[in-house]
Amino acid sequence: MKIALDAMGGDYAPGEVVAGAVQAAREYGVEIVLVGREDVVKAELLKHNPAGLKLTIKNATEVVEMDEKPAHTVKTKKDSSVMVGLKMLTNGEVDAFVSAGHSGATMAGATLGSPGRVRGVDRPGLATVFPTKKGLTLVVDVGANTEVRPEYLIQFAQMGAVYAEKVMGRPNPKVGLLSNGEEDSKGNELVLATHKLLRQTPGLNFVGNVEGKDVTDGTVDVVVTDGFTGNVFLKTAEGTVSVLLRLLKQELTANIFYKVLAFILKPAFNNVRKALDYEEFGGAPLLGVNGVVIITHGKMKAKGIKNSIRVAKEAVDSKMVEAIRSLFQPVPGKKDEQVVREQPETALSAE
Repeated sequence: MKIALDAMGGDYAPGEVVAGAVQAAREYGVEIVLVGREDVVKAELLKHNPAGLKLTIKNATEVVEMDEKPAHTVKTKKDSSVMVGLKMLTNGEVDAFVSAGHSGATMAGATLGSPGRVRGVDRPGLATVFPTKKGLTLVVDVGANTEVRPEYLIQFAQMGAVYAEKVMGRPNPKVGLLSNGEEDSKGNELVLATHKLLRQTPGLNFVGNVEGKDVTDGTVDVVVTDGFTGNVFLKTAEGTVSVLLRLLKQELTANIFYKVLAFILKPAFNNVRKALDYEEFGGAPLLGVNGVVIITHGKMKAKGIKNSIRVAKEAVDSKMVEAIRSLFQPVPGKKDEQVVREQPETALSAE
């Protein structure tokens, strides 16, 4: 397996990105192509001991800056690390592409340029796993689409269900619609219309509306929402975890008694911190494009980059893209029309 990594993307690129690639190559045995300015990337790579590892460099002379408009970069920066990596994916030179850089440029490049959308998918959705009392829950969309229609959310639910079953190992995953109440009558116009359509969607294990507290309780495997709401939910959760951990640390170092207690309980606290650490989860797959594209947090350091590569590997191994493609098939005897096949018997069947 060969995975392209945007070596120039992220707040700590290229240093932490290259370090994460080295760790991933050692731990997962995958071949990684570092896409970026060759001289800069090579200098970083030599700081490690890459002997025997499957690490190569693909030169890309341009870098997408964080303040640039996504659509503009797709047209004007053809030799950026983002566009070169996506082109490699489209040409079949690599099996996946991972970037911690400009998420908007990566989404625009993958959607408007290459590899493009899966035929029949209206809008790709950005999905991420979220820690709950019962394990992990997938949330779709968390930022790719701020303005949506009910039909888009239906597709997010279907693609999210594919990912939950194929990659997360959840047979017949439960799907919930994020709303301000569990009752069918709760929600704005978008939620009400989507709820009605989800009830009518064959093969989807839709269990109804879920509130924010239900997400953290782990009552469903997949949570569906628009990108604006999903992104606010995700960032609020990240901020809440950060505050709680900081307050806990302050209290446990307030006096000598607490310090001794903290020392005794350190293994337990480390386990909690790990369970809530977004770097442990890796990146977010862009569901609905014709290839495995993983968009990861710009603040990811080496551990987060390594785990994002793991997420890419899992998506490739599970044939996630092929399963999503199989959801959308041409109508027999008709041209340019799509149907969604019922999931349990076809797209979600075990291979």
